[in-house]
Amino acid sequence: MMEKTYDPKQVEPKIYKMWLDGGYFHADENDNTRETFTIAMPPPNVTSQLHYGHAFEHAMIDVIIRHKRMQGYNTLWMPGIDHAGIATQIRVEEFLRKEQGVTRHDLGREKFLEHVWEWKNKYGDRIIEQSKLLGTSCDWERTRFTMDEGCSKAVREVFVRLYEQGLIYKGDRIINWCPKCTTALSDAEVEHEESEGKLWHIKYPIKCSGEFLTVATTRPETMLGDTAVAVNPNDERYKHLVGKTVVLPLTDREIPIVADEYVETEFGTGCVKITPCHDPNDFEVALRHDLERILVLDENACVNENGGKYKGLTREKARLAVIKDLTDLGLLEKTETHIHNVGHCDRCKTICEPISSKQWFVRMKKLAAPAIECVKSGEVRFVPERFSKVYLNWMENVRDWCVSRQLWWGHRIPAFICQDCGEIIVAREDPAACGKCGSVRLEQESDVLDTWFSSALWPFATLGWPDETPALQRFYPTQVMVMGYEIIFLWGARMIFSGINYLGKPPFHTVVIHGMVRDSEGRKMSKSLGNGVDPVDVINEYGTDALRMSVITGVGPGNDTRYFPEKCETMRNFCNKLWNASRFALMHVTPEDTELKDGLCLEDKWILTRLYQVIGEVTDNLERYELGVAAGKLYDFVWGELCDWYIELIKPRLLDGDTIARSVLYRVLTDSLKLLHPFIPYITEEIWQTLPGMDKAIIVCDWPKAGKMYNNEAAGMERVMDAIRAIRARRSELNVPPSKKAPLTIVTENTADFEGGKAYIARLAGASEITVTDTAPKSRDGLLSLTTTAAELFLPLAELVDLEEEKKRREKQLAKTRAEIKALEAKLANPGFTSKAPPQVVEGERVKLEELKKIEKKLL
Repeated sequence: MMEKTYDPKQVEPKIYKMWLDGGYFHADENDNTRETFTIAMPPPNVTSQLHYGHAFEHAMIDVIIRHKRMQGYNTLWMPGIDHAGIATQIRVEEFLRKEQGVTRHDLGREKFLEHVWEWKNKYGDRIIEQSKLLGTSCDWERTRFTMDEGCSKAVREVFVRLYEQGLIYKGDRIINWCPKCTTALSDAEVEHEESEGKLWHIKYPIKCSGEFLTVATTRPETMLGDTAVAVNPNDERYKHLVGKTVVLPLTDREIPIVADEYVETEFGTGCVKITPCHDPNDFEVALRHDLERILVLDENACVNENGGKYKGLTREKARLAVIKDLTDLGLLEKTETHIHNVGHCDRCKTICEPISSKQWFVRMKKLAAPAIECVKSGEVRFVPERFSKVYLNWMENVRDWCVSRQLWWGHRIPAFICQDCGEIIVAREDPAACGKCGSVRLEQESDVLDTWFSSALWPFATLGWPDETPALQRFYPTQVMVMGYEIIFLWGARMIFSGINYLGKPPFHTVVIHGMVRDSEGRKMSKSLGNGVDPVDVINEYGTDALRMSVITGVGPGNDTRYFPEKCETMRNFCNKLWNASRFALMHVTPEDTELKDGLCLEDKWILTRLYQVIGEVTDNLERYELGVAAGKLYDFVWGELCDWYIELIKPRLLDGDTIARSVLYRVLTDSLKLLHPFIPYITEEIWQTLPGMDKAIIVCDWPKAGKMYNNEAAGMERVMDAIRAIRARRSELNVPPSKKAPLTIVTENTADFEGGKAYIARLAGASEITVTDTAPKSRDGLLSLTTTAAELFLPLAELVDLEEEKKRREKQLAKTRAEIKALEAKLANPGFTSKAPPQVVEGERVKLEELKKIEKKLL
């Protein structure tokens, strides 16, 4: 017997233990009788704990996996966590600095890494337990970590293979450098933001001429590293100067004037300062013209020894000092406001510095080509499709991937440098001696690999690759990858080209993109704003099912969603509604009612038809990954049709012991529970266990299938229900008590439908007697007229209300409504309000005004 009220705190731990003990999450690689369906969990970073975005993503994946499990697939949801190199190292360094007053350099590499592993064990365990709280049906026996032994083996194998293919090299290139994290970043780890800056026009004296070339720059402090001025070879203004030199201001150096088609004649003055070590385009110009390369900023973005008297200044202070000195020398021609995109570190938001540095790179052109083709051909598709264009645009313009990071936490690059002859050795096992000179003085590269290097291997490294394991053979390629749109490049693209390069096929056929969870005002959740929401707090207040249903319902693929506590409360109410309806059903159904019986009534045929329509629509929505649409349809069907209509319609029959009504109620309830299970697994499983005739858990029950449809009868019932809704709505507006009955005339072409629905209308619409006709009354005096799509309804107004009192009430309400309209119109006409109030507040007042005008119209 079910408890009177549903208590998630009591139910959820019990049900989850039942699932674990039953082995329902485990995938069997030795089962060849069923088709597989595999999803690899986007591994949460081991930086701290799960946030609300993880709850959203986990809920989405769990809906997909549970649906496929009920469809009979051998499902595997592979769980795990990511070491998150930069992010985790920063967190641990902050912790050690605050708690112990030491830096990683005080501890040394090995001791520091011991602290990071302690952090990983603490927060890794916490993340797994939080994931379980969310009801995730992962195969926890297979939990992986991006730095576990197997994944580390895969990472080393990939590095060696790429090196053997000539696709990994160490070179001096312009990279993105974060001066706060003090490490290189790949292009995908840089966020570009539009910013208002300055464009300084600086005069460079042409040697021995008394003339100047004026260059425009947004980075005057880097001019200390200039090694040329470039002009376009077709620019008639400067052709005569090519080959001459200018004197670099603030230094004693002369630099050449070169001609290069990279220069845009229309930008600025058509003259560009070339700073090879601090601009990627300038770096390429320097290679073409064999220019000197001078680095003037260090790893902290301070001027180094090549900056003369400016040495030691931060880039910001150096800029001010350089501008002042140029002004004093009369070499600053003018300053303009300039809007440009500035790159920021996606971790710490510090402005990145383009600098020349020796780093390890992956050559991307060869790897990108098949990864581009597989999306163009449809072998891999994005949901929504618009994100395929985003992916292709990035891949078709991809640059070589900088994969080395100046960190201690991560996969250390398996390259060894001979200290005697300089030979670089890259091998699957640590070498004992140099293969070139025989020296044993070998030192391993101190840098580690980009976090995304190992994450790119996740779909197959977690299945045992590079070994040919049974799991790899059975579950690769996986079917679906779910990810946020912000990591399509960081992770999605790299998984695709990695799968193709190492296993000959993409790692999945579908990429389902989701948006970001924002706060109620549409802002990104962040620590600085203090608007983050802990999913565990939401679970404690509303229950896991309410959280899951709230984050999914109404959200389309690729779209952002907002967190509203009110939505969680609504979904908790929905769960309670389902619980109460199930308790009511259990008071009536028996083991003999589990099979659908013949002799169906009109309302039975209607609810079964609606059920079968919903089964078809929801199944189709889930196959299209329209999870939010599917959840919304189930909410509307269960609350609005099963609970509010069907159960109310059959109550008299149930009291009379009608076995047909009981069998239909049982069928609709059990199929509804199955449809809802992927979304709200705990409450559906708990209810399922109490129903008669259940011999297994709902988690492994068959997905429901549609049965015989009664479309004509269902349409007739809908017409009757429309009439009941219209009458009840108007009675409510007139404040007519439910006990007050009145005769009703129904004028319609569908007389048979309404004749068959008389009993429902009489009971649910307060009709004392009902006349169904196809002829309208000759006189409408004293009659209240209502119109639906199928009928016109007439009620004697005098029998429902005191006409004089009703008139006074309406006049009073009309006066009040008009006063509110006047006040709101004045408020919205006041610029002081509309310009200063938050946009959402102003919009809210406009919506309120429109609603008041609708009320006014009804009262007239």
